Amino acid sequence: MQPLTDQLSELFGDAFAAAGYARDYGEVVPNNRPDLGDFQCNGALAAAGRYGKNPRALATEVVDALPSSEMLDEVEVAGPGFINIRVDDRFLADFVEEMAEDERLGVPLAPQGRRLVLDFGGPNAAKYMHVGHLRSSIIGDSLQRLLTFYGDEVISDVHLGDWGLQMGMLITEIERRHPDLAYFDPEAEGPFPEESPVTMDDLQEYYPAASARTKADPEAMEAAREATRQLQAGRPGYRALWQHIIDISDAELKQDFERLGVEFDLWLGESDAQPRIEPMIQQLRAEGEAVESEGALVMPVEREDDKTEIPPLMLLKSDGAVLYGTTDLATLAQRVERLEPDGLLYVTDARQSLHFEQVFRAARQAGLAPPTVDLEHLPFGTMNDPRGHPFKTRSGGVMMLRELMEMVEEKAAERLEEIEMAEAYGEEEKAEIAHRVALATLKFADLINHRARDYVFDLERFSAFEGRTGPYLLYTAVRAKSILRRAAEQGLQPGDLLPPAVAEERELMLYLTRLPGVVAFAYETRAPNHLADYVYNLALTFNRFYRACHIMTEEDRARQASWLALTQFAVDQMELVLDLLGIEVPERM
Repeated sequence: MQPLTDQLSELFGDAFAAAGYARDYGEVVPNNRPDLGDFQCNGALAAAGRYGKNPRALATEVVDALPSSEMLDEVEVAGPGFINIRVDDRFLADFVEEMAEDERLGVPLAPQGRRLVLDFGGPNAAKYMHVGHLRSSIIGDSLQRLLTFYGDEVISDVHLGDWGLQMGMLITEIERRHPDLAYFDPEAEGPFPEESPVTMDDLQEYYPAASARTKADPEAMEAAREATRQLQAGRPGYRALWQHIIDISDAELKQDFERLGVEFDLWLGESDAQPRIEPMIQQLRAEGEAVESEGALVMPVEREDDKTEIPPLMLLKSDGAVLYGTTDLATLAQRVERLEPDGLLYVTDARQSLHFEQVFRAARQAGLAPPTVDLEHLPFGTMNDPRGHPFKTRSGGVMMLRELMEMVEEKAAERLEEIEMAEAYGEEEKAEIAHRVALATLKFADLINHRARDYVFDLERFSAFEGRTGPYLLYTAVRAKSILRRAAEQGLQPGDLLPPAVAEERELMLYLTRLPGVVAFAYETRAPNHLADYVYNLALTFNRFYRACHIMTEEDRARQASWLALTQFAVDQMELVLDLLGIEVPERM
């Protein structure tokens, strides 16, 4: 179905055309002064400049040219030429009912769905996920849900950091501690043990030790680099040990993502693009795109119109080692060739903006990404503590994601006890509710902010069941669901929507019509915060309706059935939008 603002825009476009002006000026938007009207058309102000007319007089001409329509109750010219619009109550009720009956709740599909590869998550093998991975995971997952719902075919890829010097460092550290293992015999061809000689906890201990040792000892660093070269060259023992590291890492990381409610279509890593690197380098050399610079191989990507310096993309260090840029370029080329996407989207830290500018320019110059494939970097800011510092443990270390989740789940359980909620339920159900409240706490705190901004995560504030928080939204949705459940137990069912009888009822109907525009804008801007803002204001609007309209004690059965239908549609919208944010509503709390 066509969104209400689109229908009104067509009507006013016809009026502009009938009055002798371009119909594009007929765009209608929600009124930022609801006391003056439901919607407004401001095109007369812009058209006046183009046609050399007084804007108020022009607006009056347009209103006079309006065709008769069941949509309109009152149209008024105000101020210098604003056109305020009040829609007819009967039409409003019928339109909201049509939205409610639509399987997509009135949100149209994108005119043409596209195939998009979405890169987010980006954890490293051999390491537990930490809070630094949280924003990429939460924002990326919400975008994955939003793009898919809007009609795109989305292929998400975790892009695991599983290659490079850190692997050589781990191999040499394991050898230092366990020199007799078969993996370190240079003559050994296998088969090697099926069971890993190390655990994830071992790796958490080994990697910091290896990092410190290689920084302090040049010989240790050279040994790590040599191990990396031999690993990448295919030494059997090193490859077998590396595979153990990857397998145990994958298992742990997938548990963390599952706990966050995040899934990926592809579970590929930097290593998957390695076979492409050498031929890609040879091609770039042959085409003159890659040049020597102080012993390193680089690809100049600056342009004459650059206002700031854009350094070359470094492909090979002077010792022949590849860098992240090389791997990212090869991965990009691999995705374009294998997946044939219309666009590649990368959700990473804003501090990588220059890096992706270099990679994207290099891909265009080398013909690895044709102009038909969009390349988008979607940067995000940092998550800080209430003092404005990067979020860490009390001892000052980097907080592991599972530590944060446990902390937030404990706080959620504590909050549920404080308000005496879910106390009559079994322990398993209470734990599941606390988990959902914790996820709502974390995800809404993140997504209510534009992704590019830094934000402060205050657990006390964001875990509250009141205010601009995820728990408040869950509480509102669950309360609305409980009304419907109690009504059904009494044999009461939603019915036809009647024209609104009170202001709060009308306000809720009007707000519900905004969903298509909000989803479209969030999609176009790749910004889930617009969805978060919408569902929060929907909860506020519903609660005003709930306080004004006493559904269960209403004596007019037709009005009561209408209010139940309106409540059901509000619940459906809340659940849809919260799902797009990666937040699941429990049946009860």
